[in-house]
Order: sequence, then C-alpha cells, then structure tokens
Amino acid sequence: MADSYPRRNQASGIWKINQITKNIKGDGTYPTNKNTAICCGGTAPSVVNTIDTVQIPTTGNSTDFGNLTATLGTGGGASSFTRGVMSGGYTGSGNTNVMQYIHFDSQGNMADFGDSTVTRRACSGSGNNIRGLFGGGFVAGNINTIDFITIASLGNATDFGDRTESRNSVGAGANTTRSLMASGSSPNSNVIDFVEISSTGNATDFGDLSATSLGVQASSSTTKCLFVGGQPASLFEYVNFGSLGNTTDYGDLSVGVNYHGATDNSIRGITMGGSDPGNDSTLRNTIQYYNLVSSGDSVDFGDLTSARNNTQATMSNGHAGLQEFQPRAPELYSPTGTVVPAGLNVGDIGISAGCDANDTSRVEFIQVSTLGNAIDFGSLPAGQSYQMGAGGSNTRAIYGAEASPSSNGNTYIEYATKGNTAFFGDLSSARAQGDALSNSTRITFIGGGGPSNVIDYNTIATLGDATDFGDLNYSSRLVGATGGQTRGMVFGGMNEPATMINNISYITIDSTGNALDFGDLTEEKNRAYATNSTTRAITMGGYPNTQSNVIAYNTIASTGNQIDFGDLTVARYGANVTGTNVRGVAMGGASPSVNTIDYVTIASTGNATDFGDMTQAGGQGAAICNGHGGLS
Repeated sequence: MADSYPRRNQASGIWKINQITKNIKGDGTYPTNKNTAICCGGTAPSVVNTIDTVQIPTTGNSTDFGNLTATLGTGGGASSFTRGVMSGGYTGSGNTNVMQYIHFDSQGNMADFGDSTVTRRACSGSGNNIRGLFGGGFVAGNINTIDFITIASLGNATDFGDRTESRNSVGAGANTTRSLMASGSSPNSNVIDFVEISSTGNATDFGDLSATSLGVQASSSTTKCLFVGGQPASLFEYVNFGSLGNTTDYGDLSVGVNYHGATDNSIRGITMGGSDPGNDSTLRNTIQYYNLVSSGDSVDFGDLTSARNNTQATMSNGHAGLQEFQPRAPELYSPTGTVVPAGLNVGDIGISAGCDANDTSRVEFIQVSTLGNAIDFGSLPAGQSYQMGAGGSNTRAIYGAEASPSSNGNTYIEYATKGNTAFFGDLSSARAQGDALSNSTRITFIGGGGPSNVIDYNTIATLGDATDFGDLNYSSRLVGATGGQTRGMVFGGMNEPATMINNISYITIDSTGNALDFGDLTEEKNRAYATNSTTRAITMGGYPNTQSNVIAYNTIASTGNQIDFGDLTVARYGANVTGTNVRGVAMGGASPSVNTIDYVTIASTGNATDFGDMTQAGGQGAAICNGHGGLS
C-alpha cells in the first residue's frame, strides 16, 4: 500500500506535491471520515422492514434510510467502508438464511447478497473492511456456527469455525484484526471468545464478562471493545483487544437496554433501540452515545423513527474494524488495474451482460478508449439472460426486461464492485424483449413482449419498483433505445405476428408522458441496438429479415430520418451496443453467434474497426458504459 499523504490544502511540513497528487489519483490511502450508522429491521412488536440512519458525531433523531428485502428482526450486521450486510433474522414465522446488503452512499432499499451457511436468527455480526463474520444464533436450538463473507463480492457465506459455546443473542465487536464475541442465552453466558479475522478456525477463550447476561452488544475503538446492555445485568464494561482477560467497569448506561443494536465510528459508540431489561414488551426508541476513548456514562442522542427491539443488525461505515486510513478502492476496473474516472468525457468502462448462447449469465467489461479483449466482471442471477435493456449513471448499471423467462425483475451492479448483479426492483408489468435508456439520474424501460407500448422509469440512485412514465406511440418488442442528457430515442422493433417496424420515437427523459414520432430508420428492422454521444445517436446492426451490417445515425436535438454512417466488420443482430461520448462499440452478436467487438468514432462517419473479442460468442444481451453520452 502506498503512503498516506494529505490533500494539498491539508499538507504541512515537507510534502512533495507530486506525491500528494499521486496518492489522491492513484493507489494510496486517505482518511476515512465515515460516520453513517444504520439500524436494520426489528420487532415492534411484530417484525418490521425499516432501516433508520444517523450520523454518529452528531445528535438528533434518526431518519428513514430505506427498507429490508423482507420484514426481519434479530439478524447480524457487518460492514465495510461502502457496504453493510445483514445476515439471517426472524420473519415472524421462522428463521431465514438470507443475506442482504446496502450501500451507505446510496440511500434506498437493501438487495440480495447470498445465503448464510445456516438458517438462523440472533447471530452476532462483526468484521473488517474485507471480511464480515457472523457467529452463534438460534435455529431449532442454539448453535455455535461462525461463517464469513467477503463483503465486496456478492455470494454465499463460507464456514469459518465454531464458537466455544452454543448461544443466541450474541454481541460482537472488532478491530482490524480480531473479533470478540460475548454473552448469549439458554443459558445466559458471561463468556468472551475471539477469532483472528483473516484466518479460519474455532474461537478461543478470551475472558469473562462481570455477570452472565444475554443480548449484550458491542462497540469498539481500535484498542478496546466495550460490551453494552443486556439482561438481567445491563452491562457497560470493556476489555483491551491486545491482551486476554476479564472485563473492567466503564461507566453506566443512562437507559438500560436489551435486544438492541450497537455500533461505532471508533471514537464514539452508540446504541439504537431495544427493550427494557426487566420487561421485553416495553420497547425503546432510545439512541444513546458514549466516548470510546475515555470511560464515562452514556448520554442521550435522540430517538429512532419508531420504538422496537431485536435491532442487532446495526452497523456503520467507520467502525473500528476499518483501518484509520481507507485504502484507495479500485472505483472502476480496467485491463491495467488502474483507477479509471467516471462520467461524461472521462468514463471508460463498458459492461456487457447476458447472452443468447452458452453462459447466458455472463457479465464482462472492456475499457472503451483502448483496444483489446473483454474481461470477466461477474454474473447475472439465474433466469436473467438475454434480449433485455440496460442503462445507468456513472456509478451504477441496471439491467431488466429480459427474455427467458419473461420477467418484471431488474438487477444492478456497481462499477466500483466487480462481482455479480443484485436485485433492484420490479417493472410495472412482466415483459421480455424490451430495451432501456438513461441519463445521469433516470432510467426508462420501453416496450417489450406482447407487444407492449409501456414505458416506466426508476431513479437510478434509489432501489425500488418502476413507476409509469407514459406510452410508446406504437406497440413493439425488440426495440432499440438510447438516451441523451435530455432526450431518449427508441428505434424500430417488431409488431405481431412478425412485422418489422422502421419507426423512430423520442421522449424527454426527466418528464413523463407519451413518446412522439421522430422519423424513420434506414430500413425496417428489430434489435436496432444503439448508443450515443451528447449530440448524435447511432444504431449498429439489427435484423431486417436477415443479419444487418448497417450503422446509421441521427442528430438527437432535431427530428428526422436516419442517415447512413457505415458498416460493421461483421453483419449481425443483437450486438450488445454501448459507448462513451466519443466512441461507440458493438460487442458480440447472434445468428451466427460471433465474439467480435468493433467500434466507430461517433462524431465521424465510416466503417467500423476491429476492437477485440468477447470472452465467448453470442449476443442479444445489453451493455452500458460509465461514460455514455447521456451523462452530465
């Protein structure tokens, strides 16, 4: 890891400006400054799907952040600088093995992460920036299971080892290297045990709490772990991570709590929600805070949006398991592994998802401004495969309206997190063979099987279901679509039974309403997949009753018919088309399946040039770039 240099306006002493600049733009580190806490789910008295949030250094009442994928209480929580993950929980009728996650910087709902190794509730959660650990819990009885995840990569949990005892309602805290797990019920326990986060294996005895209790939770500084609350004893005591031993008194809680959540920013700890230690039916909306640097009593912080207990899945993006200086994350991936900027005129990563041949769930990427072969990025979920649409902002790509089978579910992926897609929300109706377009803030899904004239939209930054936008001025499936900063364009398609269409239509993306006529294609065809700069939209290939090599363009700001641009290197339909503000690329294709990638310079005219190859032959997926011409 590179040295941690200050920013230019924070530099003092003898610092070289080129070192500071290299650190900020390259592979160095920078202060975390992360202070967001979220409290997930709970029981009030029935289970809820609420997520509340506060900023730890402040005081005041919590605000709504979003919702869980299902109503759950008593899950465990672990988090990195960017992502919080909740594992397990109680549905009201049984336990679950579901893990779900959320990004701290994108207020909204949680999405599916994968499955834990066991179905359970009332487990602990802890970890560092790389790993999340979940320990203990209740299935049909208490268990001692510890499993772990790699927080940056979606997927199922892996077995880590076992606790020294089987307990539920376990609390855990961590620094960057070590996780401590304490307390638990049936019977109540005072045991503290620990594991080294980077290893695997069974836990080791650390020491004891001052009393047997259940429901104790933990907050941490980099050197000490503070155990808070519980019943019958409502504890407030600590141990030092670096030496084994029993706890020492720290002070008093201003309000005793049990079945609560606790987290920290390594300087200040907070508790959120819970119930009265003497009466579980008396629910708390209490938030209280305490200093993790020096001993003392807790102080009132504010209130949750509602009183509830079983809020153990409380986590933050600045807890003590995260190092003081955050490693420079590879915000975007490139063939060289270097950091690549995002946005208009600088974004350079094109992500292609889905395929009609072989591995239909594949997701791969290219660096658009270079030449070379595509590289594996991750996978779509089972069932999402081809003939779908894509759009997105400079940070997030969204895919939906796919065929095989017809679905109303959309998924998304963060350019910053190389891995698999996660659930985003549902379209207003299930339909296949649609397309999508977007600008910086909004994605619209257009047309589809039926054929359909439906247009609906989402705000890209907020997970959730699509909202009605209006109607396309004709019903069609297998349309092509692309979006400028203001205007979105829709190309061709197919009516029933199998009539090709030469329509071009347009919408104003940030409004709502029906599409209007723009002009005509150079030929009647479907799968006229498209991309654009800020001024010009181009279609690449398509199917006018045979494979097409035609590239054609329109000026976005003025209506009119398409104009011939040039030819693809290989005639085909269903190429996954995307691009930057400068370059358009056609990736793969169908009938016959090809792995060809070729490109054009959008502002010119002429034939396409070979770019490289896809990881496998096939097409009819969807592609989007973090530098597309709809961004601002």
